[in-house]
Amino acid sequence: MKRTALLPLALLSLLASGPLLSAKEQRPNILYFYVDDMGWGAIGPNGQAERKAKGLPYVLTPNLNRLAAEGVNFTRSYGCTVCSPARSSQQTGFHQGHAFADRNDPDNAKKAIRRDDLTMGEMLAGAGYTTGYWGKWGYGGSKSQESPTIDNVQTLPTSHGYQHVVAELHHVRAHTFFQPTLWNAPAKPGAIGGLELKPNSMKAYLDASRYPATPALQHHADYPQTAYCDDVYAFAALDFVRAGAREYHASGKPFFGLLAVQVPHAPFDEIAQLPEWDRAYRDQPFFKSLSKQAQQWAAMVTRIDAHFGNILAALEDPDGDGDTSDSVAANTLVVFQSDNGGPQHPARNEFQANGGLRASKGRIEEGGIRIPTLMRWPARIHASSRLRAGTSSDQVIDVTDLLPTFCELANVEPPLGIDGVSLAPTLSGEGVQRRREFVIHEAGNGQSIIRGRHKLIRRKRGFELYDLVADHAEEQDIATKRPALVNELRTLLLGERVDEPKGFANTYHSWSAAAGEDLKHADNWSDYRYANAGITYLTDDGPPRASWVAHLENRGDKDNSASFGSSKASAEFLALQIKGNAKAGALQSVTIRNNQSVTGRNEIRISELGSVQLEGGRLASQRWIDIREGGLLRGHGSIDGDAHNSGVLRVGPGPGKSSGLRISGDYHESPAASLVIQTSEQAAPLDVAGTASLAGELKLDLNENTEARQGAAFAVLQAQAIKGRFNNPNDLVKASDGRTFKINYARNKVTVTLR
Repeated sequence: MKRTALLPLALLSLLASGPLLSAKEQRPNILYFYVDDMGWGAIGPNGQAERKAKGLPYVLTPNLNRLAAEGVNFTRSYGCTVCSPARSSQQTGFHQGHAFADRNDPDNAKKAIRRDDLTMGEMLAGAGYTTGYWGKWGYGGSKSQESPTIDNVQTLPTSHGYQHVVAELHHVRAHTFFQPTLWNAPAKPGAIGGLELKPNSMKAYLDASRYPATPALQHHADYPQTAYCDDVYAFAALDFVRAGAREYHASGKPFFGLLAVQVPHAPFDEIAQLPEWDRAYRDQPFFKSLSKQAQQWAAMVTRIDAHFGNILAALEDPDGDGDTSDSVAANTLVVFQSDNGGPQHPARNEFQANGGLRASKGRIEEGGIRIPTLMRWPARIHASSRLRAGTSSDQVIDVTDLLPTFCELANVEPPLGIDGVSLAPTLSGEGVQRRREFVIHEAGNGQSIIRGRHKLIRRKRGFELYDLVADHAEEQDIATKRPALVNELRTLLLGERVDEPKGFANTYHSWSAAAGEDLKHADNWSDYRYANAGITYLTDDGPPRASWVAHLENRGDKDNSASFGSSKASAEFLALQIKGNAKAGALQSVTIRNNQSVTGRNEIRISELGSVQLEGGRLASQRWIDIREGGLLRGHGSIDGDAHNSGVLRVGPGPGKSSGLRISGDYHESPAASLVIQTSEQAAPLDVAGTASLAGELKLDLNENTEARQGAAFAVLQAQAIKGRFNNPNDLVKASDGRTFKINYARNKVTVTLR
């Protein structure tokens, strides 16, 4: 009987991986503000500042405006179309084509995030962060207002690394701001899922001495006994940040907090039950001209903005004593986002809160998926950095990018195969920003792919193509003018599984065979089963397929290997990791011969003591082949995709003209990398179709029969462009046979000359 994959082992494997950042660098705190249904144009730099200048009604968000002034406004940032998929993609890093929740399914509250999915909370908790989550979680509990229950422990925030929690588990319960109870952690011993219900009350927070000068609560004599839940969430987050800042100073232990409020989701009128609810707008001449709903919506947004201000102030002065020597603001990354675009209602229209984008929440057009996004990190984002403070960026980013970004900043490998791409190099100004070719979204009225300036929408009636740079509002369908581009994007879109039925998702598998077994045989891999409370939602027990996240990891104490059982064979995965057993010093190798290929659509990761032997074979990925520290890729053949090398790339030898290695994309090295050339054929052994970015060490593994006359040069690498240099001292490399060669650089070629 085949065993089921044990993802906790995969998580331990990730957390035990080598460092991604310098050990001397203090990791940043991360504070993530996440609002519900706030349109792209609802913040100052995306339209509200312009409205103010024109004398039109505008939303008061002074603290978000300050974030924008001190950070970066990402104007082409994307969430999802509705609540459940947005939170699932945010937490797991998978887009809707691969995540279990790709729409607002009533059953998502029970099952959306699986035990196998690795989330922000558990990755950062495992990396040593103190973690907190406050607000709308959306999964794991029932919708009863009076007596909610835990329905699926494996999808709770406490099951995914969040240690401090005040949250609502079911989104229907969150359709009021006055829930009688909220779920809390830490909980009393024996609490199911580590959560317990507590009254939703502000009693503990209405102490003026404890929380001085808090605009949202200055007049609290008539405050309701059952609290406005976002007030509770915000004050719990404030306490967490204050405590986290003290711990950060005392021990260097960083914190990660995610405040996922319900504002400004409906209902709107409940805010009017709070004392002084409209106080911020009483001096605004336009306020009385607004509809009642628009007044309430604006007051909700401004109220939560005040809470954000309190928390940002706590970063600068954690003790509130006026002495900012204990500030942690400089090394705290603050992120602000909405889950999706603004819904269709009068308030949105009166403030133009979607910024002129087409359609609204729930739709595949820009008004449904483009979201406001601000990021501030004073230690890295400032006037002289790569990203300049107070500016806007049109770099296309997606909510799935936050998980790998946080992982890289926390110095831990991201989960295998996720769709998001780390933005850490862009934010920090260090390292290589990996390419994200496209982003994917699904909605009730279609699916879309965005690549660069173009967006293809697939509907039941056909395809539409828009140029988002020239056509902000998606008014000009240019599909008939660009048929080749439509076909190209269509192929990519369908390859991302957007037309799969409800309940489809990637599955997780691990290698379970003895040495020498067939890579493609189903019996050599663990089965997958997702079940809860006697209901099985998803199974996969066949051979490898394009929806697999697969760990080919040696957990024994002897070397293990895998290959194909037939001369012409291929295997396709969503992602594949090859990894040995570092504790036992045991290798895990894979051999790919002529007419054989292995594809990892999102990535192939060769980790510590993992080895891929190419004997004329092919490795392929839509994104990259990643050679991590301690990993080895050797031989001759082809790599279709980008190659990122922090381990060892050993090129050749092979028979005749087939002894080289061809990379169809870019080649990037880290300073820890080694490029080993084992042949001196006339053509360059390493042929890179794109850019070769050099930073590691060049080595020559040549035998005495290798012809090389003194003063004559032979090529080791050619590319469309060469960036950087190898880190060999004095540009010299001593070959394995004792001869010394000089490294020479040209625009698109690297040669060596025998001295």
